[in-house]
This record gives sequence, C-alpha cells and structure tokens, in this order.
Amino acid sequence: VGRQRTAFPPNFVHSLDGSHMMMTALACKNAGLNFAGVHDSYWTHACDVDQMNRILREKFIELYEQPILENLLESFEESFPTLSFPPLPERGDFDLKHVLDSPYFFS
Repeated sequence: VGRQRTAFPPNFVHSLDGSHMMMTALACKNAGLNFAGVHDSYWTHACDVDQMNRILREKFIELYEQPILENLLESFEESFPTLSFPPLPERGDFDLKHVLDSPYFFS
C-alpha cells in the first residue's frame, strides 16, 4: 500500500499531462497542423508554432477548468466507501486564462 500511495500522485499528474497532449494533438489535427510530441515536448512546423501555442494554451485551460480533484475524490469515495479521505485543498484564485498571454507558459 505504501508504494501505491507514493506512486499515485506522480502517475496521476503524468496522466493529466498525457490528456493535455492528446487534446492538443486532436485540436492541431482538426486545425490542419502537423503535430508530434513526447511527454511534455510538442512539435510542429515552424510556420505553425504560433497557432499550436495558442491551441495548447486553450486546451490546458479546457482541461484544468474541470473539477479534476473533486471528481477524483468522488470516484474514490464511491469505490471505497469504507475508507475516509482527507479534504481537498482550497482552490486558489489564479485565473487560468492568464496562460493565454504567458510567453513562457510552455516552452
């Protein structure tokens, strides 16, 4: 149980990274862009970088506007009703839309 407990957080974050990449890849395809990527490194043709940068920011916002931790906790509570889970941390007040204008958001 101890190893699972320590392995879950990084694996969960990695799955979110993968979700973001897949959302970005699909949006690039729909926009007619070539896309390649490995983990957190995304590539396209130089002439399409600005458009891909906009897409990856939009998809980041789309993903993280979802109540991810709330959904995870609800799923755990339904799957393991005899266990108790710590409360979620309070949400901060950061406006995710700031990433749209952040030049170093993803580089």
